[in-house]
Amino acid sequence: MKQINGGVCAAKGFTASGVHCGIRKNKTKKDLALIYSEKKAVAASVYTTNLVKGAPITVTKNNIADGYAQAIICNSGNANTCNANGIEIAEKMCGLLSEKLGVDAKDVIVASTGVIGQPLDIEPIANGIPALVEGLSASSDDAATAIMTTDTVEKCVSFSFDIGGKECRIGGIAKGSGMIHPNMATMLVFVTTDAAISPEMLQKALSEDVKDSFNMVSVDGDTSTNDMVSVLANGMAGNDEITGEGEDFDEFCKALNAVTTYLCRMIAGDGEGATKLLECVVSGAASKEIAVTVSKSVICSSLFKAAMFGADANWGRVLCAIGYSGADVDVTKIEVAFKSAAGGIIVCVDGAGVEFSEEEAKKILSEKEIQVLINLNSGECEATAWGCDLTYDYVKINGDYRT
Repeated sequence: MKQINGGVCAAKGFTASGVHCGIRKNKTKKDLALIYSEKKAVAASVYTTNLVKGAPITVTKNNIADGYAQAIICNSGNANTCNANGIEIAEKMCGLLSEKLGVDAKDVIVASTGVIGQPLDIEPIANGIPALVEGLSASSDDAATAIMTTDTVEKCVSFSFDIGGKECRIGGIAKGSGMIHPNMATMLVFVTTDAAISPEMLQKALSEDVKDSFNMVSVDGDTSTNDMVSVLANGMAGNDEITGEGEDFDEFCKALNAVTTYLCRMIAGDGEGATKLLECVVSGAASKEIAVTVSKSVICSSLFKAAMFGADANWGRVLCAIGYSGADVDVTKIEVAFKSAAGGIIVCVDGAGVEFSEEEAKKILSEKEIQVLINLNSGECEATAWGCDLTYDYVKINGDYRT
């Protein structure tokens, strides 16, 4: 497996585009994206568990209930959530695209992201769809930009891998900067691949993957109403269709995880106002569940996140977060270390502090990417979670997000 260029257009048969249609007042920001497969594709999705869900999620669930889709349309700037006519608008988006693109309206995945509870006018979308379709190309850049809200960078990646002697490709784009604490599954991820795989196995691969990828990311502890991860697999690589578990399925899952893990790190590192990507690696846990619980508790701690912003090696906040996590751990066995490109330093052994250089620790914690290494010394299980530091700018961004 190797990383390649192309994003969601790296796989055979996929094109994408993005335009400014007028949902956003700022005409320099694209706000409508399209991903298209020249061949009808197998489709799978996972969705937010928030009881308040965006209308596009309801429509997408219905559309891909048969396990197939051919296009993805997504607008930014308005979440189409908590609107009386939200379902109607989402369905119209699919219908309008269907007419222009020549695909069945039921073969469209629809998504929205932006402000919750604000009416969404179909007119700018209707006016923008012709240019959106005409702009389809082998570049995923415009689509990646068009789904952004408070993101500061576009998020895309792609890989090539082999299944049964056939080269397959997989790529994805994502948006996500704030309101990030997925439980699936405002975060959106769209993945495309030319691998041939059945609907059942694609859904299985995705549902299992998010447990160790997107469900292990947290920026601010808020689970969005619009979280969605969707995968299209059009089979154009020509491999034998994956219909069950085995070596081919394992290779596909590895490739999928390479995409999702890469995007997880990008989402966490681009958290609203963030200056640092935080990666919490928990090892030595008695069970996977304990490792997951501990890693997420630490990465979600506001006090710990604030300490990382200040490059303060306040390891007591790590133990505090472990202690209230609810995980069954022996606190007298816990070891904690911080690591970055500037080096590594042990700050806690057997649940107690050890002497260390504050100057060296500050140097380590001043880097852009920080690892928090926690060894529970109670078993063989491990887990990794991703987050970011908590800065003044997070409040600034969200204090007037709507207005």
